[in-house]
Amino acid sequence: MRWSGQELTTEQAGALPGLARLNNLVRSVRTPEFAGITFHEVLAKSALNRVPGQSAMPFGWTINPYRGCSHACTYCFARPTHTYLDLDAGTDFDNEIIVKVNVAEVLQRELKKPTWGRHPVALGTNTDPYQRAEGRYRLMPGVIAALAQSGTPLSILTKGTLLRRDLDLLVEASELVPVDLALSIAIYDDELQQAVEPGTPSTVARLATVTAVRERGLDCSVFMMPILPFLTDTKAHLDEALRQAKDAGASSIMYTALHLRPGVRDWYLQWLARDHPELLPRYLELYAKGAYAPKDYRVWLAARIKPLIKAHGLQRGLEDPSTGGVRSTALGRPATPGRGTGLAGSGAGAGRGTRSGAGRDSANTAVRRSLIAEELPPELSPTLF
Repeated sequence: MRWSGQELTTEQAGALPGLARLNNLVRSVRTPEFAGITFHEVLAKSALNRVPGQSAMPFGWTINPYRGCSHACTYCFARPTHTYLDLDAGTDFDNEIIVKVNVAEVLQRELKKPTWGRHPVALGTNTDPYQRAEGRYRLMPGVIAALAQSGTPLSILTKGTLLRRDLDLLVEASELVPVDLALSIAIYDDELQQAVEPGTPSTVARLATVTAVRERGLDCSVFMMPILPFLTDTKAHLDEALRQAKDAGASSIMYTALHLRPGVRDWYLQWLARDHPELLPRYLELYAKGAYAPKDYRVWLAARIKPLIKAHGLQRGLEDPSTGGVRSTALGRPATPGRGTGLAGSGAGAGRGTRSGAGRDSANTAVRRSLIAEELPPELSPTLF
């Protein structure tokens, strides 16, 4: 799971000033496979993050196995979170990746606490859990298994086609708990997509991932977020985007206009000035009063896209107001009595039941459930902390 020839217990003082203050840094890793990127492996003390929400949704829960993201999306709203360790929100966010190598083990311990209420947990609402490094670190299978085994609903929002690696596991998890999946696919112009999201899989590859999810009997939403003013808000672009999403099998569509928070604004406008200088004055005017596109623009965008969504036979999905991810189908349901029993089987049927014939073939079910057993992380040693 780790890089070849190096051990998790090999300590290394941080290569960057902020990281040097950490008492949980294990080592920093560079490899030719990820040219220009440094991975800083840390031992997380907690996995579950409580996120304050709006009045109708008092709070939500998230997990972030990684900090920073090699997708390098110029508009990524999570960029300012990197400054907590004296890393910048620009190049450092793209190239200095914090990896919580023990996140699944810590999560399993937290889920076993009597106080844990099995609230829906969202992944991918900050940085992408299926960015390229996940192919080597393989943190998500342990996270998914721990959540499902404990009876905790989960949702995943990603741009990463690596999600397909874990589809068997997610299908099994969906038989125990609600599992909600979404692909973030905002740009349907190949040249523009590679310019704005240089580290991401192509739009075609992500749409194929939507299809792969749907072929396994699971719902999959498409997040057309963000819509970029004067770049992807034309009727032609929106119409083609929705056509492709529909053809891929998208269960629903979510959209929102670009917002430029402090720390993101400068990075995005720097890209815009380089690639589309003719649009810079219009952006400065549009976002002159704050991070969000003005109400008039948002009303105009809604009037343009809503009829197109209907025309393509799609429906608008619901965003979780607390986490910003796909809204869990578990919200609003009565709580299931007792703890999640995972492999014991009493949790079966707690999922959404979208898979035809789920649970009918006991032999196949037994094989699928063994995936959770295989991926469950080992018990933590109390001497780690």
